[in-house]
Amino acid sequence: MDKLIITAALTGAETSKEANPALPTSPAEIAEAACLCRQAGASMVHLHARNPDGSSTQDPKVFGEIIDLIRQRSDVIIQVSTGGAVGMTAKERLQPVELGPDMATLSTGSVNFGEDLFVNTMGDIRTFAQTMLARGVRPEIEAFDSGMVQNALALVREGTLQLPLHFDLVLGVPGAMPGTPEALMYMKSLLPAGSTWTVAGIGRAELALGTMAIILGGHVRVGFEDNIYYKKGQLAQSNAQLVERIVRLAGELGREVATPAEARKILYL
Repeated sequence: MDKLIITAALTGAETSKEANPALPTSPAEIAEAACLCRQAGASMVHLHARNPDGSSTQDPKVFGEIIDLIRQRSDVIIQVSTGGAVGMTAKERLQPVELGPDMATLSTGSVNFGEDLFVNTMGDIRTFAQTMLARGVRPEIEAFDSGMVQNALALVREGTLQLPLHFDLVLGVPGAMPGTPEALMYMKSLLPAGSTWTVAGIGRAELALGTMAIILGGHVRVGFEDNIYYKKGQLAQSNAQLVERIVRLAGELGREVATPAEARKILYL
């Protein structure tokens, strides 16, 4: 079994400081959070960016500032979001890939997102994938539903994507696959042999599904993008606090945690 890769999803597009005052939103705050998560045991950070008013942005200047600040201080793997926020154009969402991060998310289908709709046409998915491959950026297949796994496999068959793939199974978004053990086992059963996978459990699903991933040989994503609570009724103090808990659980369950260098080898970076 590979060592455990812990990803910290620091900010997201929807979470607000009103919901949790510890949310990092400025480039300096996001970079500081990334470094603290690296010290806590994360080997990858998943990045969104915000405007000064707190709204979500895919502006490459803002992403570039965040990435530069992190790289000056840390060896953590940098993964940018191409999901952006609901309502952004595909062209807008793709901009951070031009900065040459280590990885970028590639959502391989459309999905209901609460009251909203997160749209990814097959044409846009191909454009995203081809741009990532041309820039040497490894895609992480972001699957909110089983159909997104099937779309990724179709892109492999046509030659747009190449095996082995790395998946992020995002479970618990209202309108998509639920954050249940049964859903995780089903999604895992669909993955092609040789794939690596991470689970991102939304809200209360984060801890239970993360524990399952440790046991099953998967990897774990935690952070304020997915969950702002440490336990029921108690806000998490930081992204690093959520990382630290997964590190402790992995230790209790006998799974070593990967360094960024080790994670790079596991993910073929």
